[in-house]
Amino acid sequence: MLRCVRLYTDDSGESCFEEGVLSMPEQQGLTQGTLIAQAKSISFRETSSGGSFDWHTAPTYQFVLTLKGTLEFETRRGERFTIYPGDVLLAGDLTGGGHRWHLVDEQPWCRAYVALDEHSEINFIPNSSTGAQQ
Repeated sequence: MLRCVRLYTDDSGESCFEEGVLSMPEQQGLTQGTLIAQAKSISFRETSSGGSFDWHTAPTYQFVLTLKGTLEFETRRGERFTIYPGDVLLAGDLTGGGHRWHLVDEQPWCRAYVALDEHSEINFIPNSSTGAQQ
């Protein structure tokens, strides 16, 4: 299973998050199964060490796959979470108050954006003790 943080807009219009995992139910020998989602596009970006991005919402429903760099996200309610290399962010806060982020280590943030079909079935399993619940 992969660590995943899901950003979403709650009923009051604010961005919230919940931490969890992406379930990959199939297993073949020592290899965990595959999560398949319908992707519309993929792009890669890099932000220099020390970078940040002020309040914004996700431009589309997407996975953000962190390849290098560590960053902290914040919602307008002051809730914070950290993304590490290998983590998956499921960005779905397309409306509302948005979120912001800043890099917290000396590495650039290298990531892949995978734009998803809005009807993709994502096997996200929330942790019961972290983040806000929808």
